[in-house]
Amino acid sequence: MAFSVLSSSSMRALCVAAVLLCPLVAHGDEAQARRLRDIGAMARFVPDEASRRLRAMEWEMATAPAALRTDFLYHYSTAERGIGDLTHALTLADQLVTYGRRNHDNVALAKGLIGRANTLYLREELAASHATAFEAERVALATDDVPTKVLATIAAGQSFQEEGNYPEALAKLHAAIDMARHVKDDAALLASALHTLVQLYLNTGDFDKGWEAQREALAVARQMASPGYVATALGDEFALAVEQKAFARARRALFEELALERSIGARQMVATTLVNLSDCYLKEGRFREAQTYAAQALEAALDARSNNDVATSRVNLGQALLGQGHLAEGKRQVEAGLATYEKQGDKPELLAVLREYGYALEHAGDYKGAVDAYNRERKLSSEIFDEQRQKALMELQQKYEAENKQRRIDALRQENRATKAELDNRRLHQRIWWMLAIVFGLASVVVGLLYRKVRRANAELEEKNQQLKRQGALDPLTLLYNRGHFQEFMGRTGTERRAGGDGTVGALFLLDVDRFKDINDTLGHAAGDAVLKTVAHNLRLALRETDMIVRWGGEEFLVFVPSVARDGLDEVALRILHGISSHAAEHRGTRVPVSVSVGFAPFPVALGGTALTWEQVVNLADMALYQAKARGRNCACGVLGFPDGAPATLEPIERDLEEAWRQGWVDLSVVPGDVEYTMPVRSRA
Repeated sequence: MAFSVLSSSSMRALCVAAVLLCPLVAHGDEAQARRLRDIGAMARFVPDEASRRLRAMEWEMATAPAALRTDFLYHYSTAERGIGDLTHALTLADQLVTYGRRNHDNVALAKGLIGRANTLYLREELAASHATAFEAERVALATDDVPTKVLATIAAGQSFQEEGNYPEALAKLHAAIDMARHVKDDAALLASALHTLVQLYLNTGDFDKGWEAQREALAVARQMASPGYVATALGDEFALAVEQKAFARARRALFEELALERSIGARQMVATTLVNLSDCYLKEGRFREAQTYAAQALEAALDARSNNDVATSRVNLGQALLGQGHLAEGKRQVEAGLATYEKQGDKPELLAVLREYGYALEHAGDYKGAVDAYNRERKLSSEIFDEQRQKALMELQQKYEAENKQRRIDALRQENRATKAELDNRRLHQRIWWMLAIVFGLASVVVGLLYRKVRRANAELEEKNQQLKRQGALDPLTLLYNRGHFQEFMGRTGTERRAGGDGTVGALFLLDVDRFKDINDTLGHAAGDAVLKTVAHNLRLALRETDMIVRWGGEEFLVFVPSVARDGLDEVALRILHGISSHAAEHRGTRVPVSVSVGFAPFPVALGGTALTWEQVVNLADMALYQAKARGRNCACGVLGFPDGAPATLEPIERDLEEAWRQGWVDLSVVPGDVEYTMPVRSRA
């Protein structure tokens, strides 16, 4: 299971910790101010206790001075986010926003917007969260309150990071750190900004700079004598160490972090740290220790009512049991964790867990279970892609409608101006006949210029649309066609394809890079990217220019061969296998061996007299791909057709391809990758 330094809510809450907000007014109730400041410091690390105390203060805060009331609402919203009550947290943040707008109090408004942005983030409303964070930064920078400026700038930097705009995120976080260094009486500002910078460097893979920021964050936290901030910096140390496979250092950091969290009663943080410990042991293949800490994590997560940590603990516990050969109990625990992710609708996390589940089952020898898990992953991946595509289409439609509406408004304004000109002309016609010709002449010139301008603008818009379409058809990493382009292509031409009268057919080949997860885990994601680019390059060399090569998703590629001899599919599969395995990838002076597993099927192909759609043929190739994986990888399996006597529908074949082959319902071809093969020399234009 992929580790997480802190839960999502903890990480966001850290960067907007309530203790960092502007100083309380000197003329307010000092006793209330001190009490509120102490509880605010607690809200970040022990949110359940902070929420209980703030709830008890609600009545007295109703009549408190404005500055106290502002900080109370912010602390309360932070604590409610920490315990997962996002509805109440958003209500409290909105109260603060309303107060700030009504009273022209930009500090209160900025705090409310930061609280709202962080809550929307946890609700996975990312676009709204980012827009709110950027507004909070604009409002905060118009004030003289430096702590609020720092917090708002951090929130903006996080939003840019989540959008993938790393250069802008880096600029914002360095600006926040520079401002925080000038706040001498509150080192927590600097600790928070440095923590967020470490998270950014983890995402970009710049580990040297990540270590530099982490060391400073840890030094600042120790100087503050804050167990919570020291624990947070140690969590960053764990994350960096795990990425570089320094497992002993990662464990030391986690054990020290765990002791600090237990000392302050930070139950949610304890649960997350225990999850990370089990993750660490899983990555080392030490399944007995992983089982021990996964069980402790499950108990702690249930006590803290942290559903995400409960799910992750169960998945880790299941993987540890699978690693020890306890298949039934291991599968039961993993399925329980998967059920929680499904209930939460966390599809990206569910996708990652399914892939790791299949990997664990495969290593445990349960190949049928592994194929089932991979098929579930494939189906979910398609659903996510379709949802993302639909969302993108909706956004484009909304953008088009907005632009179209603006064009109609502009046209109406132009029409109104033309109407006014016509009325003026009529009056002039009644008064001075000799000026009529001049007026019409000028009007003709204006209309002609406007018409030419509109035509020029439309031509430029069409050119830009064509450029965007061309760019949108390619995968940015490999420069191969992307999945969306292939779907559009097959939607236009797929139903028109027929087998050639000369014994030729088309074919679809689905490829998956073998042990790609091991490459990422061992050498890092940059090495994984190098492998994907090498595979793309070698596919271009091994295949014809008329063959369409597609980055299907992750480490998967799809090849559409429009014309090949019906008995030549095995030869194409062998050419692909040798074209990949005979050339290692290069990464930082290290040669990385690469091989692929391949599933293939002819297209078109019919079952019971009914031609299958291209989507059904891809699914057949997908099932054949996992049969290739189950046979040891670096090989290909292909569904060549359906003999007489096969079922009239695909359902029994899709249920279990291996069994369908045994029953004689499909012609299955197996092509080992270690067969001697000589690549033919091909000229390229």
